[in-house]
Amino acid sequence: MEQVTLSAERRAESGSRAARRMRRTGKVPAIVYGRGLDPLSVSVGSRELYTALHTEAGTNAILSVEIGGSDPVLAVAREIQRHPVRGEVTHLDLIKVSLDVAIEAEVSIEYIGIPIGVREEAGIVETIGTSVMIEALPTAIPSSIPLDISHLNIGDGLKVEDLPETEGVTLLDEPDRPLVTVLAPRLIEEEVVGEAELEFDAEGEPIVVDADAAGEEGEAS
Repeated sequence: MEQVTLSAERRAESGSRAARRMRRTGKVPAIVYGRGLDPLSVSVGSRELYTALHTEAGTNAILSVEIGGSDPVLAVAREIQRHPVRGEVTHLDLIKVSLDVAIEAEVSIEYIGIPIGVREEAGIVETIGTSVMIEALPTAIPSSIPLDISHLNIGDGLKVEDLPETEGVTLLDEPDRPLVTVLAPRLIEEEVVGEAELEFDAEGEPIVVDADAAGEEGEAS
């Protein structure tokens, strides 16, 4: 997996006010920490961070964090906090990693194909899980795990244990955790409230008259 360079600056100030001022200048507050490294408060450029986290590896990209003139620190982004409306990153942790030590990561599932139950019986695909937790060396983390669903009929489903084996990757989720199923088509029930007759008033506007009510009125007279 390709390493992505990310420049960082040491932060002298801390707290929510300082963080807000930082974000207004296009910076994102972060903390760098890990084995053999004291926690270090830094800031990174929001645009540079966006680019770093939007490669094929996504949020599992290996970041070469350059802090001032010190040697780069290999890290991955974790505990990413985002703005609830705009979705932009507001804070994150940069955790130091070693290329020869396995780490945990969340990887998305790529569903491939159109199920038989959808093609032939108008079934509906219900996606229960979109990602799984794995353990692998930083360089062996896949960008996604493919799962073929084209053979599924209505009532069929797939679980974590049905995911294909990926070299160097260990699945951490429970094997029987459901991921996807194909449901029967939903029946739309229409409630019949009675037939209606259409009449028009003196101005040409339609008047809806309930036929049943009109009949009862006629019998009463």
